[in-house]
Amino acid sequence: MPRETKAAKVERACEVCRRLDEKYGPVECFLDYSTPFRLVIAVLLSAQTTDAQVNRVTPELFDRFPTPEAMAAASPAEVAEIIRTLGFYKTKARHCVECAQKIVADFGGEVPRTMAELTSLPGVGRKTANIVLNVSFGIVEGIAVDTHVNRIAHRLALSPKTHEKEPLKTEQDLLRLLPRELWGPVNHQWIRHGRDTCSARAPRCAECVLADICPSAGLGAGAGAGASAGLGAGKA
Repeated sequence: MPRETKAAKVERACEVCRRLDEKYGPVECFLDYSTPFRLVIAVLLSAQTTDAQVNRVTPELFDRFPTPEAMAAASPAEVAEIIRTLGFYKTKARHCVECAQKIVADFGGEVPRTMAELTSLPGVGRKTANIVLNVSFGIVEGIAVDTHVNRIAHRLALSPKTHEKEPLKTEQDLLRLLPRELWGPVNHQWIRHGRDTCSARAPRCAECVLADICPSAGLGAGAGAGASAGLGAGKA
């Protein structure tokens, strides 16, 4: 196959967004939350864990510790007991408490609204900050690259194979291809597509609206599947 030009790749990336927007339209956040602080904590907990698992523990967590002030006064052990069914729960519990403490001490109990300030919070990396800015405040600074977005970007060959295990580099690849006005819906629409069609183990290429513009269509799960975003319990 001839090497794809940058202009052709940009056109194809934009067409991907157009088709998924046509198929899914606006997609709500998959995590249950009611305030920016609760969204920060929910996304922090979601690293290497399904949204469904997070949604099962957050009702009790937010009932016990509904505000940054309440969680800042908690002990990591108290939080850990509530979220113990999640992966890396001890580290996440510590991050929850430390994150709340910093929000109270440095930001007057209000979740900050800039990328630099959000990523200064313990346990909060660029993915989490992108989601909080976009969902809570309508601010689009980038694209949150989770395991679904990472996998789809690489199956579509919109990011080189060398970046499969580096979601921050995958994000930069997408930002260079897509105009800023398309960044906002990408995370949630691509997650939906990853769950419905472009799954990790059994992609349903025959039913995919992107099949004719996807280099991996029909090649199975191993083709450009991408790796886990590798977020673990660190900054997500």
